[in-house]
Amino acid sequence: MTDRGNDLDLGDYMKVKSVRRCLMTVIVVAHCLGAASAASKESSVSTPQQVFDGMRQSFQAQKAKGVHARYQWDLSGPQGGEWWIDVNDRTFKMGKGKIDNPNVTFVAKDKDWVAVSNGQMGGTWAYLTGRLKIRGDQGLARKLGEIFP
Repeated sequence: MTDRGNDLDLGDYMKVKSVRRCLMTVIVVAHCLGAASAASKESSVSTPQQVFDGMRQSFQAQKAKGVHARYQWDLSGPQGGEWWIDVNDRTFKMGKGKIDNPNVTFVAKDKDWVAVSNGQMGGTWAYLTGRLKIRGDQGLARKLGEIFP
């Protein structure tokens, strides 16, 4: 802040802009996860694998036109593990394990990822409290919510 009251200097403005962009990413990803949960046709999924199964069912090929992105999930906990999705121009592959050179990596505990997916924990809250970390290309992270609504 400058000494002119409520005016922001460039550094403060850039911080606010960065936080706003990250929050938007979290909101979109949380929306995606909620939809994936609904797509699994269960009232509440209980494992990360069920979340990914639901995402598989909700893929929108038209929204993935021209998209080339590699997503990685690193989930800790008893039902945790590593999952990946490789989106390549209207198609996708999904699997367990690691993918080379991910554009976006999501890091969370298994139970927190499932809670966000079920709508039991807000994605923004998870992000702000450090329960969900998003590393990499924020734009591609937001695109995930369009491709897997």
